[in-house]
Amino acid sequence: MRLNDRLEIERAMVIYAHPDDAEFLCSGTMALWARAGVDLTYCMITNGASGSQDPEMTRKRLRDLRRTEQEAAAKILGVARVVGLEYEDGYLEPTIDVRRAVTRQVRIHKPDAILTFDPTMRFGRRGAYVNHPDHIAAGEVACRAINPDASTRQMFPELWADERLEPHKPKALMLFALGGGGTFDADDLVLDVTPTIDVKMAALRAHGSQFGPDAEMRIRELMAETGKAHGYEFAEAYKVIYS
Repeated sequence: MRLNDRLEIERAMVIYAHPDDAEFLCSGTMALWARAGVDLTYCMITNGASGSQDPEMTRKRLRDLRRTEQEAAAKILGVARVVGLEYEDGYLEPTIDVRRAVTRQVRIHKPDAILTFDPTMRFGRRGAYVNHPDHIAAGEVACRAINPDASTRQMFPELWADERLEPHKPKALMLFALGGGGTFDADDLVLDVTPTIDVKMAALRAHGSQFGPDAEMRIRELMAETGKAHGYEFAEAYKVIYS
């Protein structure tokens, strides 16, 4: 699938922190690309076990529930696989161990593009959002995967020596930009996802432990705001860094 003169995509990977991050920020794009035959991989770094205010909920029950929800959402969208790295939700840092685990997946699946969070974004637009530190850490790990971790042979040499995973350098990094959840300066690539808005909403509804009707309405408003300047009913936007 050709996005522009510089970027053609056959394989893509979303690197994100929690179950539902990808559905909120880029699932309209995922559904579009799946229809076009792009091979899609979700690399979910944490287990989502902190995402509840229910005093009766346990971390184990929530972990299992949210993994099931994520698998269901991915199936709705046409995402080929969900790789869960199972780090603890709320405690994520860009450690060597996490970087190695993500680099392994990049070398296995060889994406042309990686979609992830802007690791420099601490606060959302208009002061409406304090970014989760797991999002910042996930974005940092993804950036380091592109340079130097996945692309340099002498980074994590054990991945080649022990697992025969050759270095891989994606063509582009795409940083999320949807309303309060994304980077401020991100209209490099604005995609019309009006044809897949209903699929996106179905995938979001699969995350029943997290989303209700009010959330769906708010997400539609954010996507309409993103698309308005470009003549789209609903859009998802990205800041693109070519590597």
